[in-house]
Amino acid sequence: MPWLQITFTVDQGRAALFEAALENAGALAVTFGDAGDDPQLEPPPGAMPLWQAVRLVALFEDGVDAQTIADGLAPHSLTPPLIEIVADRPWERVWLDDFRPTCFGRRLWICPQGQPAGAPDAIVVDLDPGLAFGTGHHPTTALCLEWLDGDDLVGKTVLDYGCGSGILAIAARKLGAARVIAVDHDPQAIEATLSNAAANAVNVGLSVCLPTELATVLTAPPVDVVIANILSGPLIELAPLLMDRLRAGGDLVLSGVLEDQVPGVTTAYGSCVDFAPVRLREGWALITGRKRAARHPCA
Repeated sequence: MPWLQITFTVDQGRAALFEAALENAGALAVTFGDAGDDPQLEPPPGAMPLWQAVRLVALFEDGVDAQTIADGLAPHSLTPPLIEIVADRPWERVWLDDFRPTCFGRRLWICPQGQPAGAPDAIVVDLDPGLAFGTGHHPTTALCLEWLDGDDLVGKTVLDYGCGSGILAIAARKLGAARVIAVDHDPQAIEATLSNAAANAVNVGLSVCLPTELATVLTAPPVDVVIANILSGPLIELAPLLMDRLRAGGDLVLSGVLEDQVPGVTTAYGSCVDFAPVRLREGWALITGRKRAARHPCA
């Protein structure tokens, strides 16, 4: 079934009003983008983009009177509205258009399923993220993958908290980890991780669970590596839990953190972690360190 798409360019102060008007007119989805040359980091859910000129793209079912909708809002748009017919597509597969085999570190390659790596001795993760986050192309994921490639994981137990597509968990298994526990609160992430683990033949040794199930799944002694690529707020809140799961001398790997958020995150873990220098990429940070043996429990 084809769809109708109407694109407007508005100043930032009118973006919310346009969104409401388009939704009231029956828009199935309204997306925001930078209409000028003023790139910003992606805003958190529920936050208004800060671009001075905002491009709004509204998607409607075929049969809607798109011209009337466009004409009604045209006087308040910075440019004439653009009406397009969009052919139906398997939208969950659109990510493949920009997803190509990519090397992270020396030997680790992330490849769309069915596409070969660019090196004969590559360690390959065949990936289909589906509806869950994680292809390796975001700086936070790339930094984590490079760290995994550079560490000796053979025989270790790894906890991947906030596994998304399962990319980090599967990479850890492929790089020699004996056991990996992947945790996410999103059922779609659980489904994607299980599917990707099966496609990579790493089902054995990789457990996937919701946070509420972690205590049941991880009953053995503390793990050797904790890796969490989420956001600074949850990382700070999860500090007691994650440190309780990490053995003394184990490695802590945290990402999803903006450069100016590093002090807050390191403070939350600083009572029991010796940190390595922070790695930065495109404004994002990778925080790594080693849990030290402490006389008192970590706060």
